Amino acid sequence: MWKIALLVVAALLVGGLAVAHLLYRQAASEAEAALEAVAARAKPSMGRFEMGMVAGLPEVAQRYFAHAIQPGTPLLTTVKLRMQGTFLLGNRDAYQSYDLEAVQVLAPPAEFVWVPTMRSGLLTISGSDGMVQGEGWTRFWVLGLAPVVNQGASADLNRSAMTRAAMEAVWAPASLLPANGATWEQIGPNTARVTVPIGAQPIEITLGPSGEVIEMVSMRWSNENPDKTFRLQPFGGTVEAEAVFGGFTIPSRLKIGNHFGADQYLPFFQVDIVDASYLSNHFPFAGGAPMRAAKLLSGGCFH
Repeated sequence: MWKIALLVVAALLVGGLAVAHLLYRQAASEAEAALEAVAARAKPSMGRFEMGMVAGLPEVAQRYFAHAIQPGTPLLTTVKLRMQGTFLLGNRDAYQSYDLEAVQVLAPPAEFVWVPTMRSGLLTISGSDGMVQGEGWTRFWVLGLAPVVNQGASADLNRSAMTRAAMEAVWAPASLLPANGATWEQIGPNTARVTVPIGAQPIEITLGPSGEVIEMVSMRWSNENPDKTFRLQPFGGTVEAEAVFGGFTIPSRLKIGNHFGADQYLPFFQVDIVDASYLSNHFPFAGGAPMRAAKLLSGGCFH
């Protein structure tokens, strides 16, 4: 009798794992489709950059654009990124370090799809994090089987995702031009408060003498706190290096996290941008990012 019971338990376990993996593969396919959709909506260039476009802005804004966009660069606002680095899962007092590799399509200030694989020893976590047409999600699995988090769109999640999409606009500098709805206010010798037209909290960007971004911070709607209660709290970090891709000079190494400037600060997101390709719907999405996403997800492997 006990052998029959064991066989029943084993069958239920195998069946449960099969269903879990099926759900994972379905989510992976949805992430691939979302990558393609955001890329396919990439706007054509609204022209080529010249400093006259920002002549009426505060000095700190002019310094930023003079450094971030080379004269004559097509003003594309959607970018496909490849990144690698470290992800710290936990809080300041207790966290686990994962090696991170990810692909992302970003169309700031409103849309992004981020598809990472994270590894720590034999443990792998993968999934996607995104916001597309106002709807956010966060879905990750261990080994493609056990869900770590599986959250669909909600008012809280969407509000939190808006801040990420807005802050990452520094990877697509043309999106921060006034012609795209961004407003700039100088609040210090080297600091600007930038507001984007999606309802996200303003971003404070601090620059170096040449116009390079050295620090970013915003108030993000988040429940990453001991009370697990959604509220506005500082989210930001520092830039350690930059690189030039397609005429844009962007932060290429940064550390960012919750509670920036406070004792609880943990820079959980530490990445190097290894490639940035600026997209236009004049150049159809060739499948590179979705194919890459499929590889990352099928690795059996989190935001």
